[in-house]
Amino acid sequence: MHRPHSPTRPPGRTRHLPRRRILPAVRIPAPGGTTAQHAAVLYRPYSVTVLRVSVGVVFCWFGMLKLFPAASPAEELAAAAMTELTGGLLPAQVLLPLLGSAETLIGLALVTGRLLRPALALLLAHMTGVFTSLALLPETMWHHGAPTLEGQYVLKNLVLVAACLAVAADELTP
Repeated sequence: MHRPHSPTRPPGRTRHLPRRRILPAVRIPAPGGTTAQHAAVLYRPYSVTVLRVSVGVVFCWFGMLKLFPAASPAEELAAAAMTELTGGLLPAQVLLPLLGSAETLIGLALVTGRLLRPALALLLAHMTGVFTSLALLPETMWHHGAPTLEGQYVLKNLVLVAACLAVAADELTP
């Protein structure tokens, strides 16, 4: 069966499918490729490790700040959110060191690559609590439907979640 050619494509030219951007195939540039292409090929095998370690450093940093009173700029926000989540059963003096310890442990696991699966599960639970604060503290997180500075501080965690999902996918893929 003969199919007519597309009016926008001359006869004999094949249709090129758009590149897949979600999970691109590993491509090796031609010998005459650009420096950026060569750098990308060299970096690709290490990219998830670099991502894992860099997110781990961020978690360690933020977690350790919560272990020292008044060191974290998010201390009041974290205390208010944790108090709401626990129904006020535990005082902030107990909750902040627990939160800081959890974040530090998550960070250490990401940096070292050890105990990743339990750390990623703890991260999921932690981020669930973090994002719940958007609903629990609406007067602090939102102003006329737009996120306040505190709300933006919480929403930036979407990037950390996306990075950790990439790490989890790498960890769970045989």
